[in-house]
Parts: sequence; C-alpha cells; structure tokens
Amino acid sequence: MYLGIDLGTSGVKVVLMDEQFRVQESQSISLTCDHPHPLWSEQAPAQWWQATEQALDQLAKRTSLQAVKAIGVTGQMHGAVLVDSDGQPLRPAILWNDGRCAPQCERLNQRAPSIERITGNQLMTGMTAPKLLWVAEHEPDIFSQIAQVLLPKDYLRWKLSGCYATDMSDASGTLWLNVATRQWDETLLEACGLTLQQVPPLLEGPEVSGHLLEEHQQRWGFSSAVPIVAGGGDNAAGALGVGVWQSGQAMLSLGTSGVYFAVSDGFYANSRQAVHSFCHALPETWHLMSVMLSAAFCLDWGAKITGQASVSDFLQLAQHAKVEDRSPIFLPYLAGERTPHNDPYATGSFTGLTAQHGLAELAFAVIEGVSLGLAQGMAALHQSGVVPTSVTLIGGGAKSEFWRQLLADVTGQCLDYRQDGDVGPALGAARLAKMACSPALSLAEHFPLSPVVATYRPQPERHRFFQQRLGLFQQKYRQLSGETQGELAQVG
Repeated sequence: MYLGIDLGTSGVKVVLMDEQFRVQESQSISLTCDHPHPLWSEQAPAQWWQATEQALDQLAKRTSLQAVKAIGVTGQMHGAVLVDSDGQPLRPAILWNDGRCAPQCERLNQRAPSIERITGNQLMTGMTAPKLLWVAEHEPDIFSQIAQVLLPKDYLRWKLSGCYATDMSDASGTLWLNVATRQWDETLLEACGLTLQQVPPLLEGPEVSGHLLEEHQQRWGFSSAVPIVAGGGDNAAGALGVGVWQSGQAMLSLGTSGVYFAVSDGFYANSRQAVHSFCHALPETWHLMSVMLSAAFCLDWGAKITGQASVSDFLQLAQHAKVEDRSPIFLPYLAGERTPHNDPYATGSFTGLTAQHGLAELAFAVIEGVSLGLAQGMAALHQSGVVPTSVTLIGGGAKSEFWRQLLADVTGQCLDYRQDGDVGPALGAARLAKMACSPALSLAEHFPLSPVVATYRPQPERHRFFQQRLGLFQQKYRQLSGETQGELAQVG
C-alpha cells in the first residue's frame, strides 16, 4: 500500500492506494479560510496538521496501515509558511489567493529585473516571493525571526518527518527557482532579503525526503520508518494521478481554482499573458499552466446567493435557463485573476440583466462565465506553442456531466473524464511514493492513464455560439477594467 496526502485550500484528503493504483480507502477533513482584510487569505498551519491527524486517525480506525511502504505529499501551491528555528509558525500562512502584495510585486520587478527571464513567469500577488517582501515591510519583527520559508505541503512533511525539503514543481511557484536549470537562484532570494539557508533543499518528486517519525509510526500503526517522498504541487500531482506526464497530454482541473495544465518536452513560456511555466514533479519534465483564481468557488458562491442547498442543485437550476445571444454575462473574478490578465483588482460582475432573467439565467451565467474564462486561459497557453492532443478533466467540479459537455462546447476541445479524477492530487502523491519503492519500472508503468469514464466532444453549432459569447465576455472585462489593449486570444 501507498499513502497520498493532499493539503487543499478547503480540506485535507488522504488516500490509500494499492499496487494496481486502485484507491482502497480515503478520508477527508474540511478546512476553513480566514479573510481578515480585503484581498487577504490566510490559514493557520496548526489547522492543517490537526486535520491531517484527524484524517489519519479515522483511516487507521477503519483499516490497517501496516502494509504502507511509502508516503507522498502534495498540496496548495505558493503559500508562505514562515517558521522559526524550532519549526514553529511565526504567523498564519499567506495563501495562493491572497492579493495584498501588488505594490511589492512592482518593487520586486525593480529589484530583480531578470526575474521573468529566470523563472519564465510574471510576478503575481499569488506567488510566494512578493509575500515575503510584504512581511519584511509590514511585519519586520516576524521577518527577522524566519529560519525557513516552507510551502504548505512541506510544513506537513516537517511535522511528519522532522525534515525540511521541497520538490521542483512546488518550488517553481515561489519565483525563486530557475525553472530551466531546476535550482534556487540566489539573486532572486537576495532581492527578497533571504538566503539559501532559509529555503529547503530541492528534490525531484519521487526522491525520498525523510522518514516517518517513530511517534507517528506507533500512533497510526505503521510497521516501520516509512519513507516520505518529495511529492509535488497539487496540479503536478493531480496530473500524475490520472497519468498526465508526457508531451501532448493536458488536464483541465475544476477545483476552487481552475487550472489548464499541459506537459511540455522542454522549458517553454508565455509570461506575457500570465501563463505559468513550471517544472513537473518528474525529473527532466516541465509543464505550462493557465490559472483561473475562482472556478468551482464561483459555483459555491452562486449557490449561496441564489438560495440553493448545494452546488449540485445550482447546476440543476442552470439547466433550466433560457440561453440566447442576449443572456447575462458573468465575469468570474471574485478574487482577482491570473491568466491572462494578472489583475489582483479584477472584480466579478453580472451585465446584461433584464426583467426576463431569473435565478436559472443567473446560475447559467456563472457556470458559463467560469467556462469562458477557462477557455481564454487555454488559448493563452496554446500561444506558447504547446498544443496538447489529449485533455483530461479532473477535480470536484468535473463530476457534473452538464458542466463537462458545456466545457467541451465552450472550449472546442474533446475532453476525457477519467476514473479517480476527483482524488487526482492525493493519488498522484501516492503514485510518486510507489515510484520511490520501484525505481526499475518505467514511467509508463508508474503513471498509466486512468480509464476513461466518458468523452465529451464539442457540438459545432454550440461552439460557434460560445465563440460569440467569448468575444462579448472579453469586451465586458475591458470595459469594466479600463483595459485598452488589443484583442486577447480567441479560442480556435
């Protein structure tokens, strides 16, 4: 057996995978997020560890963990976890969707003008580096005590093993990594007032970072000092969980955020349109990624404002909408946006409402708006020169057949929904753990594509309709943001 631990924004998920890559058991514990000020998003690392303990406690009650040979970890990227010399958090973690540090992004660009060339990425408020400048400027006492800057999943690694380490895919999102050479860049760290001693050692995803502490072995019934592998950022691990690891493959992930992830055969970039260029969680492998900050989160929000009991009910409501050229447009920027705008101040809105529109039309507008935003991000990624031949749908939002078909119609892409797509990151972490124990097997044997549950093909007439809607969607953003640039990429 192999254990995968996924620290998400909304919860911790633990899965137990067998030698045939089947999920035998899983357990989830919910998390809460704090927003003490506008644009702020924080979580207490202690909450992550308590949730992980609860998940493992409950898993160990239902099944023996004696057969577990290795553990993989994955989780939300970019978060700044600042710990002192004893490994104790100095403040709440500043999360990926925190937008407070736009001024620090400008200052960091001035201090390190080569940052985009070295990292292949635009400076964004969500990344780790500008968060550290914010702490240095606003909380200097805390900054002076920083012994290590950890990423969220790596704090769990520390609690499980007593070791500091991170992997290449997660480190790519800090803006301190030379993504082409897969090494920390000292000049970028220095621009944030940090040294190499304050960031963890870099490992490839399947490398062993440490072993489970004896106290945890006894508590949860492990048979030995189980190795813990480096793992990966949630998107890289999610891709590996469904077998997306080689050039030509891509995935579209419908979680709190929306991510289009395409594997590349080398280091490519399109930072001009806020496409991320990161290392994959496997050696000598890279990927590109467009990121929408509020995807399934918009559906949660929409369900609340329309009085629906659940997102499932919200999706059902949307299916009763009358959809036409003059239907309302929803801009899904409830927490700013990354690809293609890199605009932390972007806001959500409904436009085009009339007295003929009801709750069903509002619900459809929200789901359509998220889909159009994802399509826009996909087009930006393709402009890098990487155009996948296969796209897999994963994430909790992908459970809806209605949304799957809508996404195919909006994007014009053929989409495969695969088995275990809803547990992708945790499963990918478990697969990396298995790879550490069986190094002689090929990558194809370690990361087979999960079986296809259903395939969704775009309907030509519907795709043409949504192409027109995409143009209107882009126009509304420009009008509301004051953007005067040329047309953004159209989906082919």
